[in-house]
Amino acid sequence: MSVTVVEVKKVIEKMSNVIIENEVYFCELDSAAGDGDFGMSLSKGFREVLKSIDSIDTSSIDKFIRECSMIITEFCGGASGPIWGSAFRAAANSIRDKTELNLADIAGMFTAAVAGIQKRGGAQLGDKTLLDALIPAAEALEKAAKENKTIDEAFIDAAKAAHEGAEKTKTFVAKKGRASYLGERSINYPDAGATAIGIIFTGIVQKLADK
Repeated sequence: MSVTVVEVKKVIEKMSNVIIENEVYFCELDSAAGDGDFGMSLSKGFREVLKSIDSIDTSSIDKFIRECSMIITEFCGGASGPIWGSAFRAAANSIRDKTELNLADIAGMFTAAVAGIQKRGGAQLGDKTLLDALIPAAEALEKAAKENKTIDEAFIDAAKAAHEGAEKTKTFVAKKGRASYLGERSINYPDAGATAIGIIFTGIVQKLADK
């Protein structure tokens, strides 16, 4: 089973809509220990992705994702632009010139996205960031690829891992961003970015089920 750039485009559309629909919720989560603008910052960039999506180059999947990364970097506010833009750019670099992706390719994209974020911001697992959901999700995709699962099955596994990872952030002391200034007071609150990753993966699962 493989996916084409047309299907990747549909997933990015779904992802963008999920982010926009959850803008207020993500801001509310972020207000507990951060600036309270995470949802607004992220939605701003992905609204621009939706506006431009029909004019983005679809001659290869990496070109499509790379152009998305440029829009995200430019229009997402605060730290979200550089972090999410780096993730998309690294994912694109891992699949150069491909017009179809199998599950191993997809898993490699998410693993590359993790590395791109870590290179940009230096966060690690347990720092109470989006990586606490994205790393388990990427690992679930890699495991599913080795077990020859379908893409649908793999994303169900990844969504579960992402949600579990996000839930764990309630027990962590924040080590990055404004939340890190709160120290022990950041405990009991989930990380907004990690929660967003879980919700986005659920949206992708729904989109795959609708095809």
